[in-house]
Amino acid sequence: MLAIFDKNVAKAPEALQSQEGGSVCALKDGFLPNHFASIYPGAVTTNLGSSGLIACSLDKQNPLLPRLFAVNDDMFCIFQGHIENIPFLKQQYGLTKTATEVTVVIEAYRALRDRGPYPADQVVRDFQGRFAFMLFDCTTKNVFLAGDADGSVPLFWGTDGEGHLVLSDDVETVKKGCGKSFAPFPKGCFFTSSGGLRSFEYPLNELKPVPRVDSSGEVCGVTFKVDSEAKKEGVMPRVGSVQNWSQQI
Repeated sequence: MLAIFDKNVAKAPEALQSQEGGSVCALKDGFLPNHFASIYPGAVTTNLGSSGLIACSLDKQNPLLPRLFAVNDDMFCIFQGHIENIPFLKQQYGLTKTATEVTVVIEAYRALRDRGPYPADQVVRDFQGRFAFMLFDCTTKNVFLAGDADGSVPLFWGTDGEGHLVLSDDVETVKKGCGKSFAPFPKGCFFTSSGGLRSFEYPLNELKPVPRVDSSGEVCGVTFKVDSEAKKEGVMPRVGSVQNWSQQI
């Protein structure tokens, strides 16, 4: 799977950008999408206009961690992995027995966007299993992505030469577009356009960047770890219109 989001849609943490980062623009002349398509010839690419693009392929996947792609009401979602408590979540979100994990993620996001009663960290924490997903809401221009607490499903993110956010389960694809400005997506975390990177395991704690050293001993991007000493300020209750609500996820 591959996603490239314009920096005005999804602003990556500044610490993720290496001073010796990627010098290419992942979107220019279809540079990175074309590279991805050469590796996965059957990939389906969806152009999101000025917001970016997403691409998904069912080739070369782990049968124990399958990829799923779905579109519902202008919400595009790619899911990889398996949710163990999916029967409970189907019931919670009023879904049919035939609903899949990717459908559950879309409905969970919809509940958050449309004034759901739970905070985003609790919604993601309710997903029990091995998973990673990325979702884009065309209506609100919001990105929502997450990986499980153990990092069971490969997911890498980084920034290209123009600061656009690049995500993929293929590390070589991310490296090609981001140079040294990339890292594995942090375990037990989620990211939204409006709220940035947060931990769903420890939602009251801040995240701190830690330099990441590659196999050759060179600093290559950063990883983010929970800062046990730094606590977040109190969260205000949600108020306002549906549009404003989506900006508080």
